[in-house]
Amino acid sequence: MQSSLKIGEVARRAGVTAKAIRFYERAGVLPPPARGGNGYRLYGKDAVEMLAFVKRATGLGLTLAEIKDIITIRQGGRPPCRHVHRLLTEKAVELDRKLRDLLEVRRRVRQSLAAWKRAPLRRAAVCPHIEGRTHPGESRRGKGR
Repeated sequence: MQSSLKIGEVARRAGVTAKAIRFYERAGVLPPPARGGNGYRLYGKDAVEMLAFVKRATGLGLTLAEIKDIITIRQGGRPPCRHVHRLLTEKAVELDRKLRDLLEVRRRVRQSLAAWKRAPLRRAAVCPHIEGRTHPGESRRGKGR
């Protein structure tokens, strides 16, 4: 394996785009690469491993700021696993909340659709099928959660 890889080869090996690599560099997630005499970015094999980590971490819903913190902890010589565990635990709790919220919205949408045929059309500001509905947690004036 070559010790210096161009951005296209790194992108191919890591399964990301060259544009993503440049973005990660600007965001400070990846260190700036060495430059060849022609100005091309030159990377070592560690860049491919780092990009694979970033790709997996973003796939778990971690933000670039969180990923940058993890990398900083690791580069400081400490294992970041306890920090990662805390982040993923918080992420799971947040996802559970969002899922509950989405399921509730889906329930209300289906309830509205089921009532569609039964509701007599009457004058409304915009749409009587929406305005005529009162869902749990809403007042008659249309104030929601």
